[in-house]
Amino acid sequence: MAKLLERIKNAVMADINEVLDKKENKNPLALLNQYLRECERETEKVKGLIKRQYVLKEAFTKELNEAEELAAKRKKQAEIASQAGEEELYAFAQTEQHHYEERIVRLTESLKITDQQTSELEAKYALMKHKLKDMNIRRLELMGKENMTRASYTIDKVTNEQGKQGQTTKFDELETYIEGLDKKITNNYYQHTIDEKIAALEKKIEEKKDETFTS
Repeated sequence: MAKLLERIKNAVMADINEVLDKKENKNPLALLNQYLRECERETEKVKGLIKRQYVLKEAFTKELNEAEELAAKRKKQAEIASQAGEEELYAFAQTEQHHYEERIVRLTESLKITDQQTSELEAKYALMKHKLKDMNIRRLELMGKENMTRASYTIDKVTNEQGKQGQTTKFDELETYIEGLDKKITNNYYQHTIDEKIAALEKKIEEKKDETFTS
């Protein structure tokens, strides 16, 4: 039964990988954009962790300052109790002083570790931002190549540079159409104005004849 489930799992994963491969081949930019969004989310997570580290540093620093103040206070109180001969009070103040001093050691170490962790996270965050920026630049480069590829394909399709030799292009067809349209408009113009022009010419000829006759 376990082997059967494993085989089914492998078959399903194989199908998923095949679909992803087809998707990547069909639209690599879409997949790249998806990767970029995932990287951006991960980068934001690290940014959030760094903020939490600074909150921890503030908390440790606050506790450390408080422990140092109380340790100094109990030390002074122990000295006063000792001078006054108050053995029981002296012992209590000294015990408290030792507790705070131990806490100081612990908090100092914790703060040191937190500083190291914060520095490591900041370095990783900076690296992630640089890589993310590089990936965005790479995406823009790929978009430029894709635009050129699509433009070249469209131009080739319109001009038919990849078509059969001697085959007319769409631009050729458009030019022929425009020339035909120009001739048609010109013919229509002459058809509508020929009567007036001929009449004007006849009038000029008659006027010249009259001038010649009178002279």
